[in-house]
Amino acid sequence: MVEKKEGSGPSKPAGDRSPQLQKPLGHVKKNKQQVSEGFTIKAMMKNTVVRGPPSAGAFKERPPKPTVFRKFYERGDLPIALDHDTKGNKIAWKVEIETLDYNSYLPIFFHGLCEMTFPHEFFARQGIHDMLEHGGNKILPVIPQLIIPIKNALNLRNRQIICTTLKVLQHLVASADMVGRALVPYYRQILPILSIFKNMNVVFHGCVKLSQSVS
Repeated sequence: MVEKKEGSGPSKPAGDRSPQLQKPLGHVKKNKQQVSEGFTIKAMMKNTVVRGPPSAGAFKERPPKPTVFRKFYERGDLPIALDHDTKGNKIAWKVEIETLDYNSYLPIFFHGLCEMTFPHEFFARQGIHDMLEHGGNKILPVIPQLIIPIKNALNLRNRQIICTTLKVLQHLVASADMVGRALVPYYRQILPILSIFKNMNVVFHGCVKLSQSVS
C-alpha cells in the first residue's frame, strides 16, 4: 500500500487555479483618458486631457441687418430708378447728381454697402460711384458721416463685401483733394478688420492698392 503523506490534500484538476493568484476586478488599471475644461481641479488629475479653447470666430461672417438704405429705397425716397440698356443695368437718376444734398444722400448710399441682394446692392454700389464721380468739393465735409457705414460693412466679414468696400474707399480717396488725410483719424475704426484678413490674397490685393492710394 502507498502511504499518504501528512498534510497532502486531494489532487486538483490541471485547469484549476489557486484563489491567491486571482485579482479582484477592482484592481485592474484603467488607462482611459477623460476630457476636462481648463483651469479646473479635474484638469490636474492623471489621464486627463484638457479641452482647448473654442474658436474665436474672427473669420465667421455676420448676418446683415436691415439697412437705412433699404428703408429709404422701399419708401421711394431716393431719386433713382433702374434703367436697362444694351450694356446691362444702370441707374437712372431723377435729378441732376450735382444738385443732390450730399450730407443726406451720400451716407444713406454708404449704408447700402451691407446689402447683398438685388436690386438694393446694385443701387447702393453704383449710386456711391456716381455720387463720388460728380461730388467734387461736396465730398470732404461728409467724411465723418461715412465712417460708421464703412465700419459696419467691414464688420460683416463677408469677403465680397470687404472687396467692394475697399474699391469704394479707393474711389473715395481719389474723388477729391484732402480726402485721404481726412480718413487718417478714423484708421482705428477701419483697419482692425483688414488686419484680420491681411494674409488672404482675396483681400490683401485690395489693401495694397488702398494703401498706395492713401499715401
